Amino acid sequence: MSNILARILAEKRREVQKRKERGLFFRPFWQHKRRSLKEALSRGDGFKIIAELKRASPSKGLIAPQFDPLSLARAYQEAGAAAISCLTDETFFKGHLEYLAAVRDEVSLPLLRKDFIIDEVQLEEARAFGADAVLLIVAALSLSKLKSLLETAKDLGLEVLVEVHDEKELECALAAGAEIIGVNNRNLKTFEVKLETSIRLRGLAPENVLFVAESGIKGPEDVRRLKEAGISAALIGESLVRAKDPKAFLKTLLSA
Repeated sequence: MSNILARILAEKRREVQKRKERGLFFRPFWQHKRRSLKEALSRGDGFKIIAELKRASPSKGLIAPQFDPLSLARAYQEAGAAAISCLTDETFFKGHLEYLAAVRDEVSLPLLRKDFIIDEVQLEEARAFGADAVLLIVAALSLSKLKSLLETAKDLGLEVLVEVHDEKELECALAAGAEIIGVNNRNLKTFEVKLETSIRLRGLAPENVLFVAESGIKGPEDVRRLKEAGISAALIGESLVRAKDPKAFLKTLLSA
């Protein structure tokens, strides 16, 4: 997986350079009012789910052959999702920025742009195409770059979900001033997924930091385990897009 991450980041550097060379002229949602992911995850006492639009992944290949992001987004909203995550990486996850813009027209929930963001121009893209928040991955950034991107995102009116995988990365995220932390339960070296990663790191994060479990949430039992550990939010993608009825399955998870 570490080799895959290196390949992804190398491709992102090429994409960023091309974007800078041609400029960002298409800005359909630049003036659009932003919705707060932080507020959506804080509202009320129930378990919150960021439901993801995920077509493929490097480890699983094509996950949703009949991928319809607009229908999925509507189903997620109707089922009670707190927010929607949209993968925009094209090469490795078969996503697209156009999905983000199309979904922005369809739903009123906060939208998270999920990608491998390494440069400020990608934050400008996120705002231009309708995102309310972006993902920043500690494993892909130096501490100084993480801080810089957090500051730029704030200036652009975007909130940030900072993703970590272990204790060291959690320390970096907190040092950078992250207010929403997502714990990816997938080990970057072995592909192994353990909910215990989120449960362990929840105990190390300050109570005032919003905490989101990511990866490996397959059913109501997993949601109940997270809730028992004091975790009140999760980002769920693969199990939702694989479900025969994503709307019904999401309702089941929320009522666990």
